[in-house]
Amino acid sequence: MVSQTGTHAMKLMDLPLTLRLKQNAIILHSELGLIEDARGQYSALLSNIVFPRGLHTLLAHVDGKDVVGQFRYRQGESNAHLVVLAPKLAESESDTIWLHMLDSMAEQAGRSGAQTLVGEADLNHRLFETMRQAGYAVYSRQVVWQRAPVAGDMTPSSLIVTPEDENDEIGIAALLGCTIPRIMQSVMGPSPDMQGLVYRRDGQLEAYLAYSEGKHGVYLLPFVHPEVLSEAPKILAAALQRIDRCRKLPIYICVRGYQGWLENAVLDLGFAPQLEQAVMVKHLTAGVRQASFERVDISARGRRKPAANLPMVKFSAEAVSGSGRATLSC
Repeated sequence: MVSQTGTHAMKLMDLPLTLRLKQNAIILHSELGLIEDARGQYSALLSNIVFPRGLHTLLAHVDGKDVVGQFRYRQGESNAHLVVLAPKLAESESDTIWLHMLDSMAEQAGRSGAQTLVGEADLNHRLFETMRQAGYAVYSRQVVWQRAPVAGDMTPSSLIVTPEDENDEIGIAALLGCTIPRIMQSVMGPSPDMQGLVYRRDGQLEAYLAYSEGKHGVYLLPFVHPEVLSEAPKILAAALQRIDRCRKLPIYICVRGYQGWLENAVLDLGFAPQLEQAVMVKHLTAGVRQASFERVDISARGRRKPAANLPMVKFSAEAVSGSGRATLSC
């Protein structure tokens, strides 16, 4: 393993270097990369130092080169998510600095309390193979589709979607449990920051449309029960027409491999494929000095989304090798 000597958290004096490196960055979080400025402007990076908001930025000097990595993790959650790795490397350059930073971010995420580290890598990029060397496993394929803002080109949907509320908790959890394969449920749910719309048929919750809005677009992550497959285009159209920013900003829909049949629905709505990625996961082991248990809030408006963070055991120790992981079964 590459030595971690010299890796440190970003400081105020590192801002110019960090900003320069991130202009040539690889984005590993499609949601943030598409609707926000994941590469970071000066003011945004400064804000992340003063008000971290769950973003952890590391810098290192390896083999005469500088490298920066950023991941997002908030206390109490199970998953950390890679955001940025920079700089990009030419085909002739060694990927040693990438491996070094990936190891450093995994170590820091484990120390912070994360049980897994997730990244979204382009299937055709050399970083895909580097991440596999670093211990990441492919959990799912995903395609991110894009279209222009909704205008008069979309026929008004005859279906109705409504904002999620606390009464939808059980229905959303059941739907996610039915649509996401069990092995993926701990890492494939919607992020806690996302809002949600629900669709009901005959009183039964049949679709959940998680979404987030940013300065540069709207990002949707749909969960649709196969029994309403024929209604999927109308369900998605109803969601787009319900979200105000879809009338002004580009729209992105992420379709993961386990719901690949939704691709026909997004094609019908004028979307075109933009990114083809692998959702890659590295499990972080944690030594248990003292396990503590706390009540988990899975409310629709709470910090956690149903099925997004299944483990309920909070480990307070630093990441070390050789320990198992706590899991829950449905």
